[in-house]
Amino acid sequence: MTIAAQITPDTLLEAYRIGVFPMAEHENDPEVFWVDPRRRGLLPLDGFHLSRSLRRRMRSGGYEVTLNRDFDGVLRGCADREETWISADIARLYRALHLRGEAHSIEIWQEGALCGGVYGVTCGAAFFGESMFSRRTDASKLALAHLVDHLRRCGFTLFDTQFTTPHLISLGAIEVPRKDYHGLLNAALDVPADITALPLCAAPQEVLQRMTQTS
Repeated sequence: MTIAAQITPDTLLEAYRIGVFPMAEHENDPEVFWVDPRRRGLLPLDGFHLSRSLRRRMRSGGYEVTLNRDFDGVLRGCADREETWISADIARLYRALHLRGEAHSIEIWQEGALCGGVYGVTCGAAFFGESMFSRRTDASKLALAHLVDHLRRCGFTLFDTQFTTPHLISLGAIEVPRKDYHGLLNAALDVPADITALPLCAAPQEVLQRMTQTS
């Protein structure tokens, strides 16, 4: 365990580079523990699963998708649950990385309200997905679909989800042994990529077309 207040943004970023990430027991926990799972969750950028229902949802539109418009809103949305590992100190660190251009969010909006999103950390061509939330049906799935498309367009090679869940598995997530993950991570860290290199494509039909061609 480590006292969270002693951790700096540089320390946090270095932890990602060696394959570990922080968690807290609860929102007010002053300490963090570092995690390096034996089996790591990944979302293959060329293997995102577009279910029929998600395709219909994207075709129907009626939502807006943005990049880094409301990082704090996404962070709060992800922490707004009965039990959360996002303590106040952990949230502080991610906000600091965001201000440095090293943590990013995808937001889904409906009728002007933030209804879902995902955030994570970037380093080289690796995106470390931290958390997501949804206040309306399929909002987090929409955020992930647009994020995967954007990461591919910007040259990323690794989407780390840390763990797998039934939700992520339904979208194509897999598990790999720790040793294999570290190999993929080291390769991704050597590749330059920038999540802000291209504008986010907010047109669902274009995203669907690209993802259908490669899925």
